[in-house]
Amino acid sequence: MEVGGVASGTEQKQQLPPQGVAEEDQQEELEKRRQLLCGEFASITSSDAAVAQCYLAENDWDMQRALNSFFEPPLEELPVDTIPQALPVTETFVDLTDGLTVGSAAVAVKKAGPGLQENDSTFSLITWNIDGLDLSNLQERARGVCSYIALYSPDVVFLQEVIPQYFNYLQKRAVSYTIIPGNTEGYFTAIMLKKSRVTILKHEITPFPTTSMMRNLLAVYGTISGIDLCFMTSHLESTKTHAKERLNQLKLVLKKISNTPASTTVIFGGDTNLRDKEVAELGGLPSNVLDIWEFLGKPEHCHYTWDTSQNTNLNAQYNCKLRFDRLLLRAASTDSQIVPQSLDLIGLEKLDCGKFPSDHWGLFCNFDVIL
Repeated sequence: MEVGGVASGTEQKQQLPPQGVAEEDQQEELEKRRQLLCGEFASITSSDAAVAQCYLAENDWDMQRALNSFFEPPLEELPVDTIPQALPVTETFVDLTDGLTVGSAAVAVKKAGPGLQENDSTFSLITWNIDGLDLSNLQERARGVCSYIALYSPDVVFLQEVIPQYFNYLQKRAVSYTIIPGNTEGYFTAIMLKKSRVTILKHEITPFPTTSMMRNLLAVYGTISGIDLCFMTSHLESTKTHAKERLNQLKLVLKKISNTPASTTVIFGGDTNLRDKEVAELGGLPSNVLDIWEFLGKPEHCHYTWDTSQNTNLNAQYNCKLRFDRLLLRAASTDSQIVPQSLDLIGLEKLDCGKFPSDHWGLFCNFDVIL
């Protein structure tokens, strides 16, 4: 999640600017104050600006309330079945959308066309930063995400900003998937693999040695339709000021892709927080790694995955459109190939609570399997 300008000191204690100060000057001063407050919160909690913005905005920019919320999360506001607990293994199918009312979201998804029926010639994937750090309307937003997963029925799902409560909720609801987390504390990534389609061989977690935001790389090796695949997801370092660290992490990801056996197709996806100019600083992607959005002709309808002009979850006072969420593919050297066919945004409809499932749009990608 990217943070625009966010605050310093409680707004309740802010002094009104002198009369005659232009409106834009007032806004600039407010943004500066909020940036200072975010920095102070992040320093105290050893978190990042994204976390700071979530907690401060939800607590009217009152530092003490935000800190109380961070260190003592209001779990009483969450449904009982989302509180972390040991869950029994069950093969009983649970309908992800059972009892769910999502306004026009379900209708919109059905019109968009959910994933194809299972067959060996196709497979599908979703990557989505689900913003588990925002505790407001968490239950309904989690159920909204589950609704999209049920309707599209992807074979693989990459998730970022998962929290333990959210993870346990998914474990209970998505029993047709094996869910592998990249961590078990704080916030983390996870990969969901449909049991009927993906044979899992192994998984591994690669730490980012200099991250200050609990980031790492999660990789799962498996097969679909007899093809060897490696699925990778990550949430690269956030904010403009951490561009250097973000690029170091991208280099590590690309090295990991390069070191994967040539006979294995690699698909990497996640919230990269990348700007195009940052990728250009590296000289672009390696020649054998393609950006799926670019490969498909840069379709405008799924250009921006983080768009504060359309997504109101953050109530941002600024408009920012960026392609943070990306999918990369390195083809295998074998005759069997995985070829991207289409890319769409999901999560574009508000839920009945008035919020979107996340402050990010998700990406849904269909692939052809050439045997």
